[in-house]
Amino acid sequence: MTVTGAPVQNVIPGYRGGVTPVLVIAVLFGAAHMLTNGQYGFHRDEWQFLSDAQHLDWGFVPYPPLTAALEYLGLKMFGLSLMGLRLFSVLAQVLVILASGLMARDLGGGRLAQTFTAIAVALSPLPMFWATEFQYSSFDLLWWVLIAWCVIRLLHDDEPRWWVAIGIVAGLGLQTKYSIAFELAGVLMGVLLTDARRYVTNRWFWAGGGIALLIFAPNLAWLIRHDFVSYHFLQGIHARDVHQGRADGFLRDQFLLNANLFAVPVWLAGLFACFNDRRYRMLAWMYVVPVLLFLLAQGRFYYTGGAYPMLLAMGSVVGERWLRTLHHAWRVGITTLVFMGVFAIGIYATLRIVPIASSGPLRDFALQNNIDLREEIGWDEIVARVAAIRDALPAEQQANLGIIVGNYGEYGSIALLGQHYHLPMPITAVNTGWLRGYPQTPPTTFIVLGSSHERADELFTDCHLAGHTANALGAANEESLDHPDIFVCGPTRKPLSELWKHGPEFR
Repeated sequence: MTVTGAPVQNVIPGYRGGVTPVLVIAVLFGAAHMLTNGQYGFHRDEWQFLSDAQHLDWGFVPYPPLTAALEYLGLKMFGLSLMGLRLFSVLAQVLVILASGLMARDLGGGRLAQTFTAIAVALSPLPMFWATEFQYSSFDLLWWVLIAWCVIRLLHDDEPRWWVAIGIVAGLGLQTKYSIAFELAGVLMGVLLTDARRYVTNRWFWAGGGIALLIFAPNLAWLIRHDFVSYHFLQGIHARDVHQGRADGFLRDQFLLNANLFAVPVWLAGLFACFNDRRYRMLAWMYVVPVLLFLLAQGRFYYTGGAYPMLLAMGSVVGERWLRTLHHAWRVGITTLVFMGVFAIGIYATLRIVPIASSGPLRDFALQNNIDLREEIGWDEIVARVAAIRDALPAEQQANLGIIVGNYGEYGSIALLGQHYHLPMPITAVNTGWLRGYPQTPPTTFIVLGSSHERADELFTDCHLAGHTANALGAANEESLDHPDIFVCGPTRKPLSELWKHGPEFR
């Protein structure tokens, strides 16, 4: 590649190599996560997907429907299995690694560039984390990377029909997480600001847009029917995140967390190379536009994580070309140093992120440094405790009992694990639980979780403390720290219909 715009794929003619190393890296990544994903329990967020999978629809208050649909499929295939349900997230990240290596190949990289790209992506914090849990961001990352790969193929082949593939992936992305609209804004600006604007008059460009809208249409209809409740949810959650400082450090964490820290020079070289290559300049705008938009909107750092594999791929190609100009000893030394650095950062990230051990110092280190692992602990104990409190009540109170919960983790765990104890379905106005309503015959006794004593007394009569939500490991998480008390209360002070008029609570 040169600053005059020579195509990157001609940088290393005849030296593209096979993709076998990339495939091996992706498979090893997937196997490692499958072996470790069964250590603790489901994360708070996973309980929300699991409960929503019991009520399939074309939309949910916090997100579009695709993730819950995949969870439904997983439940049918594997039952309530940690490793089985998380298989989908692992496969998504395996595909991310494969697509990243293919991007390096299609940009003209040989085996070294492809291998480094795959390893750098696999040992980056975000793909590593999204493989440990079933999250919509696990699939959102995949759609970002696949769109980038399709754009590279579009520019590499100058084949407008790739817009159809881009449209399909964009539609799936919109059915997964609305923030992919920021990447699509980058794609559009990249088209308008570069030589790719020639595609605007091509029928395949518009066909791709039409396909994306067609795939998104069912969720759009759901949003219209529900007064764009998801938009209001995102506004509320964004205000909470900004207030709590969750959006702080956005630019800092682009370097520290969105890709392997030791590979920062590589993706920066990739960004510079994209800007200086006329054919692939569109990729630079696909990075810059989302980063600037999220920066202005005060988004969280990981929202742009899907833009880094394409930059790592481009930077690896440029780096490979540069290494080939060096003396053999320098080439070997620098290559060894870079790989060792990426592995060192990757090992450290693994110890913090991946649930390697269920006991001992590795477990303690992970739990101390990873709040998300702590959010996987204690749900079975909470449900068992609620069942014990129910069983201790007089028969007349058990006969007309309701369980009120304050968050979606409590809702999902009781909805699914509570079946073993024959607990009634929980009641909540949080997120999509609000759409499911409340019992038409009001319970006269309530077990109340996720609430302070003051709030419980405000909503119910005759509340008294009945138990706590502590876990056996003593893990400090939201349940054990923020609202550890469980109450037994009498009837609500106002009819549930009055409480529901306020609309859903956003969590």
